[in-house]
Amino acid sequence: MQIKERVQKLHELMKANGIDAYIIPSGDAHQSEYVAPHWDSRKWISGFTGSAGTAVITLENGNGLWTDGRYFIQAEKQLEGSTIDLYKMAQPSVPTVVEWLKKNLKNGATVGFDGKVVSKAFYDDLAKNLSFKDIIFNLEKDLIDNLWNDRPEIPMNDFYSLDVKFAGKSRTEKINQVREHIKSESATHFILSSLDDIAWLFNIRGSDVPCNPVIISYAVISVDESVLFVDSKKLTEKIKKELERDNVSIKEYNELDKYLSALNDKNSVIYDPLKTNMWIINSLSQDVKKSEEQNYTTRLKAVKNDVELQNIRQSHITDGVAMVKFLYWLDSNLGKEKITEISASDKLAQLRSEGENFKGLSFRTIAGYKEHAAMMHYSSTPETDVELHEEGMFLVDSGGQYSGGTTDITRTMVLGRISLEEKRDFTLVVKGFINLSRAKFLYGCTGTHLDVLARGPLWQYGIDYKCGTGHGVGFFLNVHEGPHAIRNNYVPAVLEEGMLMSNEPGVYKEGRHGIRIENLIVVKKDEETESGQFMSFETITFCPIDLNGIITEMLSPEEKAWLNNYHNEVYEKLSPSLNESERAWLKYKTRAI
Repeated sequence: MQIKERVQKLHELMKANGIDAYIIPSGDAHQSEYVAPHWDSRKWISGFTGSAGTAVITLENGNGLWTDGRYFIQAEKQLEGSTIDLYKMAQPSVPTVVEWLKKNLKNGATVGFDGKVVSKAFYDDLAKNLSFKDIIFNLEKDLIDNLWNDRPEIPMNDFYSLDVKFAGKSRTEKINQVREHIKSESATHFILSSLDDIAWLFNIRGSDVPCNPVIISYAVISVDESVLFVDSKKLTEKIKKELERDNVSIKEYNELDKYLSALNDKNSVIYDPLKTNMWIINSLSQDVKKSEEQNYTTRLKAVKNDVELQNIRQSHITDGVAMVKFLYWLDSNLGKEKITEISASDKLAQLRSEGENFKGLSFRTIAGYKEHAAMMHYSSTPETDVELHEEGMFLVDSGGQYSGGTTDITRTMVLGRISLEEKRDFTLVVKGFINLSRAKFLYGCTGTHLDVLARGPLWQYGIDYKCGTGHGVGFFLNVHEGPHAIRNNYVPAVLEEGMLMSNEPGVYKEGRHGIRIENLIVVKKDEETESGQFMSFETITFCPIDLNGIITEMLSPEEKAWLNNYHNEVYEKLSPSLNESERAWLKYKTRAI
């Protein structure tokens, strides 16, 4: 079926079920950003393939898709001819999903959605804002499931334990930390449905979501038991024995509602409304006391322990060697053999796979040549793939999963002649990137306080980018993890020692060029003075920044010194793992300016 036909079929099903508006978010039953193909419902109904967005299909008010600035260009192209309008989130005069429904729905209308993929927080916002219209909510119908004939099944892949030599803490230690928190909140149960939190807490890793080593599961921790809800087909004898040895009870994935419905007025549960779906909430008796807070495990896993940090640093050396080998290969072969966006991505994946403890890519590689790079999350396909030539710029945003950590790096390479505008924009990105790398700030700051350091040089030239500057990164887990981030909209999470995050300002000019430079950085303690404890960043990504893109006269002496010191460190850390030709190439690419 074409997209228009799918929407038409959904309209027919909505009429049959008395539903006026149907909401299809991007997430799965665990509110994940990246989902297993089974939960690609929003992608299926709209044709938009980005990782974030919400589709709303109505009988009388048109259809819409809401997505953020990373995907504006991509979504416009993919929604053409779909009968679905694009709503650019956070732009002036553009309503939110809830505001749009508030304006367009008639009194007494019925709004439907699959309760398993809508969070408690979203539902509460919807119900509050639409209360004056006497809206009826139908949470029981997964209408897409009735239409999607070849829908993939929920994954049934095996999973395994992550050795404590990588994790730094045993699952028992982590569970005990959670138990102490439950007691401190005078609660009896902690409900956990976010997959990265579960994988971190139980020291387990799997392959149920592409590029994200998580396991489709739920968990409940109480003061006297730990229960992992997972399909028994996924259990090997080895992992079953290991979990039982650590007093983890195992129940079937689809038995969570039965377990929760048995709780009574003597029980008090804690859950995260942003990560817990309405199916879970509706499984709880009205008598059960309920407390909402951000997942305690999210805060714990955001701060990497010393063992994790040691492993993360080593993983980034391994990853940096693969990146340098790739850049050397590209530089040596461009113009001599046919290289395309896809073949370059494949070469980089192959080089990464040769690294110690490599477990896969951390996300699908973004490799955009020239104007393709203006689409922040462009993903080349056989239909869009283009050949690289000795001109213009080539942006590659990529990463690897290693037993010792998750990597995420972007480099924009100058392949030949570029315009003065492109070179100026490249330099402005480098200036913002260095500003943030060099940041020294008082403890208590959030990423929002620091965002202007990266954007400032671009703002001076009237340029901005419609996305965040940095995101948290998991430990051999999801490449995007909170609660911390560097964004211009307010993020309340204080930057704590041991937090891992990205530094990635950019320039994106539709139809012309895109530039991004990205390293991962770790929050560390700096000096303590009479004014308080100061913090700064440790850069842990090592790979040369293309000096051919920089107008050196635009850099301050301090910026030049930082770049020279960084490049010196890149050479020192990576050169021992390179052959003679690669070392000579890296020596030149990290030359002092």
